[in-house]
Amino acid sequence: MQPLPERIRPRTLDDYIGQEHIVGKTAALRRGLEQGLLPSLIFWGPPGVGKTTLAQIIAGYLKRPFYALSAINSGVKDIREVIDKAQSQGGGLFAQEKPVLFIDEIHRFSKSQQDSLLNAVEKGIVTLIGATTENPSFEVIPALLSRCQVYILKHLTRENLMELLHVAITKDEVLKHKHIIILESEALLRISGGDGRKLLNALEIVVNSASGQDIEITNDLVLQNIQQNLALYDKSGEQHYDIISAFIKSIRGSDPNAAVYWLARMIEGGEDPLFIARRLIILASEDIGHANPTALVIANNCFQAVNVIGMPEGRIILSQATTYLACSAKSNSAYMAINEAIAEVRKTGDLPVPLHLRNAPTKLMKELGYGNDYMYAHQYENNFVVQDFLPEAIKQTQFYEPGNNAREREIKEFLKQRWKEYYKYE
Repeated sequence: MQPLPERIRPRTLDDYIGQEHIVGKTAALRRGLEQGLLPSLIFWGPPGVGKTTLAQIIAGYLKRPFYALSAINSGVKDIREVIDKAQSQGGGLFAQEKPVLFIDEIHRFSKSQQDSLLNAVEKGIVTLIGATTENPSFEVIPALLSRCQVYILKHLTRENLMELLHVAITKDEVLKHKHIIILESEALLRISGGDGRKLLNALEIVVNSASGQDIEITNDLVLQNIQQNLALYDKSGEQHYDIISAFIKSIRGSDPNAAVYWLARMIEGGEDPLFIARRLIILASEDIGHANPTALVIANNCFQAVNVIGMPEGRIILSQATTYLACSAKSNSAYMAINEAIAEVRKTGDLPVPLHLRNAPTKLMKELGYGNDYMYAHQYENNFVVQDFLPEAIKQTQFYEPGNNAREREIKEFLKQRWKEYYKYE
């Protein structure tokens, strides 16, 4: 028997749950489909939010031939076979029923595998729909990405998940014959993490564990059965976000033992080592920053080394970087500074650059005062002079506040000596 998520997979746009910003009645993609228009697409979003289902529905809605490949177990040969088959069916630039080629986890394709898709997409032999849990800007080659529209799919909302549960217990051919009452849903929703597939798998486990046709689902019943039955780490990526979250938070919390444990969980679960290394680079700036600038160097070198060395030896490099970052002093001051600055930009808009800071490459610009009164710092004592660098409307606004660590205490003293009362570094 098929798993519950497959049994109740929706077949039409009206039955599809969630992602209203993409397929709602007034959404751009929905309107395009109603006109018979379908560009090549990349669906970017977490597991279990309906990427594969949406691709299938779109192909069915437009009555297009549908081919599906998984980047985990497909190669260039498989891609060419599908393209040849599509071409033999008349796929081309002006074909009315251009086949849809769906590639799950397209981020796992190598550059050469992605290159093999280019010609078919350019010539209109197929319409590509790729699905990825990773940022396509990093994982999809620019030539292919430029030929696709990217749509971001979001975690399902509480309302979406509750609707999914209702559909499951009232419409599934197996569950609808049982008398299922959901007395408490919090545990199911928490376990799902916004992942519809995980929610339905959990529901099926709980229902199968109960005897009889009358089943009352409570939080205790869910937790008892899920803890015994759910896999510790699913290679298909269902716990992808949960484990990486625990990993990052363990490093942020300066616990090298927990951090290396979650690292081991990901390695044993088949996680992409470069994904882990990229997250270490982000953490080195977001959570360590100026408290230890060397952390970013270590993390970046880790990424480069793992990329060159590969696995299994790459696990040692990842472990070294992980334990180093976990044991480092922490500061999120750079992260907070850019967030504050972006918030100000969004609030105040495109404030003019002060005249004395503007470039003056032409005579007219010089006559208009561009660059006038700018003070060249190197001509002053200690290579510093107080002057305004922010727009007049937000003059003396402070975005960067040094953290309370040895390195940034030095930075704070440096800034206080330079800027005196201009910026208030307490």
